[in-house]
Amino acid sequence: MRLAITGSTGLVGSEAVTVLSAAGHEVVRMVRRVPAPGEKAVRWDPVAREIDAAGLEGMDAVVHLAGENVGSGRWTAARKAAIRDSRVNGTHLLCDALAGLARPPKTLVCASATGYYGDRGEEALTEESLPGTGYLAEVCREWEAASDPAARKGIRVVALRIGMVLSPKGGALPRMLPLFRAGLGGVIGSGRQYVSWVALDDLPHIILHALQRGDLSGPVNAVAPRPVTNREFTEALGKVLSRPTPLPVPAFALRLAVGREMADALLLSSARAVPRRLEGTGYRFRFPELGPALRHMLLKGESP
Repeated sequence: MRLAITGSTGLVGSEAVTVLSAAGHEVVRMVRRVPAPGEKAVRWDPVAREIDAAGLEGMDAVVHLAGENVGSGRWTAARKAAIRDSRVNGTHLLCDALAGLARPPKTLVCASATGYYGDRGEEALTEESLPGTGYLAEVCREWEAASDPAARKGIRVVALRIGMVLSPKGGALPRMLPLFRAGLGGVIGSGRQYVSWVALDDLPHIILHALQRGDLSGPVNAVAPRPVTNREFTEALGKVLSRPTPLPVPAFALRLAVGREMADALLLSSARAVPRRLEGTGYRFRFPELGPALRHMLLKGESP
């Protein structure tokens, strides 16, 4: 299979390139610079709304992972606009280009997020669950809707609603580790909020599964089958690191530190998403349980 991928230098994208290439597929990166002679790359610039559509002719599939990191800075109005635009406008640009091709790809696997569901307490969330409310839910709805031109063209579109990606290489986990290793980790807020997570070891294989399963389209929860509460996550990480977790972080302190909206959406909200469609189409998780996943990542003591 010959496929193009956006976001190929990010945490998930770089792992996806490795896994997809190892599986025998030809991977063409979509980059924001002029490709070097002979480089397997296609230029696009979602900010300038420029894309080399001709370079996408004849691709078998496209994997779209590009987007600003939602947790890398305080949510000012400008930051929120950049997060939204990087997802919605970038997806519109790509999908409009794909829809205009003479030989469009058969499949588009596009990132989304479990933020689609908003703050839902203990409710088990499947792909059929209604969207939530709030900024992240609104962004996710627009993000997924931006792929409509590709779907109308007859391209099979899979929207991966990705949970918190766990890896020591990037994302949330490395930011937690210094405090936890110092014995200063603790429950956030009430600790009852659910965390829908997925190991980085699984996510590229989920992408590969979505590419290969022609019967899979629409939203797919890209999360491990055992979501945990924040309290359970805290206890599991402390146990793996052999450190106590005595210091709770009250909600008001988080809101003061990063702002109410960001704290409520990223740290205090609850999303108990389950991967019904992945399991229903035969995907076998390498790390379905949090404890073994953390031990493998941090101690290299477990294999999938």
